[in-house]
Amino acid sequence: MRELDFDAALERIRGLVWRTPLIPVSAPNADRVGHSVPAARQSDAWLKLESLQRTGSFKIRGAANRLLGLTPAERARGVVAVSSGNHGRAVAEVARILGIRATICVPDWADPSKLRSIRAAGARLIRAGPSYDEADERAAGLAVAEGLTRVHPFDDADVIEGQGTVGLELAEQLPGLGEVIVPLSGGGLVAGIGLALKPRGVRVVAVSAQRASVMLKSLEAGRPLRIPDEETIASALS
Repeated sequence: MRELDFDAALERIRGLVWRTPLIPVSAPNADRVGHSVPAARQSDAWLKLESLQRTGSFKIRGAANRLLGLTPAERARGVVAVSSGNHGRAVAEVARILGIRATICVPDWADPSKLRSIRAAGARLIRAGPSYDEADERAAGLAVAEGLTRVHPFDDADVIEGQGTVGLELAEQLPGLGEVIVPLSGGGLVAGIGLALKPRGVRVVAVSAQRASVMLKSLEAGRPLRIPDEETIASALS
């Protein structure tokens, strides 16, 4: 993988993403902190509200960084992505803004509200079957058949670089940051944050949903695994 430049990525995507606020965990009704936290902090734990990000998740950071790096020829042909919802929503929105044709392949169980957002952004939506793997295979096939550029949700240097801008913002908003706890699914977010914060000596902890722990099990096995989809309320991590 090429050397990642998170500062350059943050500057590149600035016009397409929002700087999200922090709130202290111990005071859920406190005013949101948008830029920096006073040195004398009332809480040792803070939430970074990427749920308030454009399209509702951090995924737009990676999608924007990837699509902004396309060549004119790649833009003209269009892009394809596989998603359980949030990544597809982000790719569709960035593609709409940049005037790029987007195709999003999803499993049948994808959240209906996210599917509506994908359609509203003008993307072609394909329900590919009961499993995520089937949707992934459909996206790969369309990339070959139609000459589309794949925008992978996590296994892509540009996407990881974009997601890592969350870490840069955290470091700016919380001087003296010691540890970050990151949700883990495919690993793009935690890889980006981990690489962005490594020079600062920040400890990064990844947490998987119990019923969506393929990355954890793969690391334990020492090789990539495929496990059956399980129903979970944390569908964005499955």
